[in-house]
Amino acid sequence: MAVELRHLRCFLAIAEAGTITRAAARLHMSQPALSRTLRALEEHLGARLVDRSTHHLELTPEGRVFRDRAAAAVAAVDAALDPGALASWPLRLGHTGPALGEHTSELLRRWDRRHPETPLELLRIDDRTAGLTQGRSDAALLRAPLLAPGFVSETLLTERRVAVMAADSELAARAELTLADLADQPVAINTVSGITNLDLWPATRRPTSVVSVTNTDDWHAAIAAGRAIGVTPESTPRMNAHPAVAYRPLVDAPDVPVLLAWREHGGHPAVPDLVALARETVG
Repeated sequence: MAVELRHLRCFLAIAEAGTITRAAARLHMSQPALSRTLRALEEHLGARLVDRSTHHLELTPEGRVFRDRAAAAVAAVDAALDPGALASWPLRLGHTGPALGEHTSELLRRWDRRHPETPLELLRIDDRTAGLTQGRSDAALLRAPLLAPGFVSETLLTERRVAVMAADSELAARAELTLADLADQPVAINTVSGITNLDLWPATRRPTSVVSVTNTDDWHAAIAAGRAIGVTPESTPRMNAHPAVAYRPLVDAPDVPVLLAWREHGGHPAVPDLVALARETVG
């Protein structure tokens, strides 16, 4: 069977919608036709992509791997066929919030001066890889190692961590804090793009309550309301400060690496220029 773009779009719709019914409605096609398309794709790949054993469909491990590949392929085709992109080929730099911290503005200024023919688009994407593995970005500024095959990364610098709490919290009265100071508090964790998890604390002294959120705005809101504390790199208050929260140095937490990641092969031709300029800007 020759796999066509429609097979990939159908699979991605199913992965996003969670049911055949909702995916078929979004695609304006019948459920049996969509099921046949999925089955044909699985037969071609020789792997089961979707677990149909529950009412709410779940992707198999193979399905999760293929989802990223399919998303990248569809994004590449859509970009290639975009009539508005023929005049220039923007370089998309993804990030999950603080980008390159205090160096962000200087990186953009230097790029505009040296590479005016290639627009550099800074895109905040609430995803652990800032859209890189889904083809939504050409390079990404990350604060956790990227382990996906086919990508490379380079550490540009490291950042200290800070504790985050409501501005009227008792903890905000202290000049600095330790992990033990936070262990009795609920902790806000961004499960989509955050880098903090309970493993940051020693196994014998971890927070017992977690407030899960899916983006930086909701993370800040939970902390500002006094529902939880948080831990974040020091660039967060510099780039995305919230008026109702306080930030204090966290003296015993490990530093956070700031990495630039990109596709190893077949990526945007200007990525090497971006890597070189990022090194220069933080150096």
